[in-house]
Amino acid sequence: MQSFRSEIENPIVQQDIIELGNKIQQFYDGKVDEDKFRSLRLARGIYGQRQFGVQMIRIKLPYGKVTSDQLLRICDVSEEYSRGRLHITTRQDIQIHYVSLDRTPELWADLEKSDITIREACGNAVRNVTASPDAGINPEEPFDVSPYAHAIFKFFLRNPICQELGRKFKVSFSSADDDSALSYMHDIGFIAKIKVVDGKPVYGFKVMLAGGLGSQPRLADVAFDFLEADKIIPYMESILRVFDRYGERSKRAKARLKFLVKDLGFEAFNELVAKEQKALAFQSVEIDTTGFDNNPDLSGIVAPEVTIDDVEAYEAWKANNVFAQKQEGSYAIGIKVNIGDFYLPEARALAALIKEYAADELRFTLRQNILVRHVREDLLPFFYTKLKALGFTDLGYESIVDITACPGTDTCNLGIASSTGAAVKLGEVLRAEYPEFANDSDLVIKISGCMNACGQHNLCNIGFQGMSIKSGKYVAPALQILLGGGTLGNGEARIADKVIKIPSKRGPEALRLILNDYIENSGGADFIEYYDEKGGQKYFYDFLKPLSDATNLEDSDFIDWGSEEKYETAVGVGECAGVVIDLIATLLYDSKDKLGKAKETLAAGKLNDAIYFAYSSIVHTAKAILTAEGVKTNTHNKIISDFNEIFVQGGKIDLGTDFESFIYQINQNEQSESFAKSYIEDAEKFYNLIDAYRAAELAE
Repeated sequence: MQSFRSEIENPIVQQDIIELGNKIQQFYDGKVDEDKFRSLRLARGIYGQRQFGVQMIRIKLPYGKVTSDQLLRICDVSEEYSRGRLHITTRQDIQIHYVSLDRTPELWADLEKSDITIREACGNAVRNVTASPDAGINPEEPFDVSPYAHAIFKFFLRNPICQELGRKFKVSFSSADDDSALSYMHDIGFIAKIKVVDGKPVYGFKVMLAGGLGSQPRLADVAFDFLEADKIIPYMESILRVFDRYGERSKRAKARLKFLVKDLGFEAFNELVAKEQKALAFQSVEIDTTGFDNNPDLSGIVAPEVTIDDVEAYEAWKANNVFAQKQEGSYAIGIKVNIGDFYLPEARALAALIKEYAADELRFTLRQNILVRHVREDLLPFFYTKLKALGFTDLGYESIVDITACPGTDTCNLGIASSTGAAVKLGEVLRAEYPEFANDSDLVIKISGCMNACGQHNLCNIGFQGMSIKSGKYVAPALQILLGGGTLGNGEARIADKVIKIPSKRGPEALRLILNDYIENSGGADFIEYYDEKGGQKYFYDFLKPLSDATNLEDSDFIDWGSEEKYETAVGVGECAGVVIDLIATLLYDSKDKLGKAKETLAAGKLNDAIYFAYSSIVHTAKAILTAEGVKTNTHNKIISDFNEIFVQGGKIDLGTDFESFIYQINQNEQSESFAKSYIEDAEKFYNLIDAYRAAELAE
């Protein structure tokens, strides 16, 4: 790990990577508890695979933007540490698989040479900030949301207020009212708006709050019809502070922001958010938009002469996969990537293309595709020939034949049935039997391998969720069919209805029945209108019901798509087991570590970070001693109230005040160096007091 010290200029990043290496060794030595190590590992983009002893690495690419240099770096890393396959996710990340845990610090260091991070790509933190892939080039957009998405990414990366949330926190930016970044399914979603104030345009956003998918999908509430752009970071910081303090931590299925807002009520939640304003370092944060030039000079590019052999195919490609940008004379090219998987030869060739013949930028999309931006019109024939040679000119970019799918049982621990295998088969059916849908972007099909909905199956027209189904004493892979969902625009959407569960191998026939009925009976209406007019859930249940019969399964029904082995419902194991150690000691060790970080960040002049590290130390210290008493520690708020009742009011610990007043100094004081110093001193005194109390208990 020492070799990268001189190659990484940012000392914070360097220390982060060194710390990962040290923690891996401590985990192997049994000095770090497995749950604690898992939390640290996930917050660094390292996710245990279904296959034993190897990891999936998620590379965090804010709003999906990649330059040629970055794409080549990702290729080199995949070649060195993985198996050469790149997987585009529904959050515009890249995932690589089958990486040894031991090599992850080295891998991370290599990525950072091109300003690429894996930090907080997984885990209970602010995940990758997504955005409309056409942001900055969309003719319908009020303004480019890219710099705002980038500002959110930078502000909350490594920010102590969101390192150990109860669950993940997802953010999106939609460039226009079509809401292509799906604001309604995010913890916080932003839709670009312009409001005229005193005759002058003011940039801002419609703000959607507390949406989410999973087994209990919830559409987001409208928090603001218009929030000025300089207020979005303070508002989100206040939300994260409340979520960190009140969010569920023990019951994972109830730990998302959507459940907290539901439990507290929207108004009560907003009151808590408002109370946090005093504690913020900034009441307003101006977003720097420099460096986001959407009018690159392409005049120096010389268009090579090419001959188009099949003019009809070329024209069809232009009609389906090429889009005029708001910049006159420039076009974007959509590349359909089957289930998001592509390989190093194609990736490297694409990097060379965009560097020499475009503006050196592409964006990965939420539908697991690639959007090449800023291509001159006279270069389109050349791009077509080059992309055709790479297998990148298939029609149907972001249409119904472009099925979205998560990895499912291929590599994911949580996968129940093969989503990728089903997607491949359904795609074959669509291309062979329904070519007329190749350019239909109004119909959307998505597939997830389990209820967690990484494939977003419950917010599309036709969704499939991986499940299992019993047939006598055996179990077969199955698909839950969901219908009638979709994006309506401007933050509005519909959650699909669960219609029926069928054996997976009958998925193609179910799709045929649905599409044939749609063709015959829709009368040209879009799918949601047709679904409602036909009577919704009951109508489709009735004509799909014969496919659900599990008493007449054949041998092939017990083998999942893409597999040759008999199906088994199983959860994979991601990493080696560590030695079980004292959890209370681990919590106290973590608390002391946060005290150290509080002092370090104070010395660096980072008051916000220093104060929050002190707060986190106090909470973890209290949690340690409550854990020793067998008290449940589901939320920070409960930890604070229970510690106050059991230890302070119970006369076991003397703080000279109640614990709530002691710890909630954090949101009762404006930020200042004097307050930061006194709060850190209080946190250290509290740690020493509890450490001594614990030592006395153990000595009895």
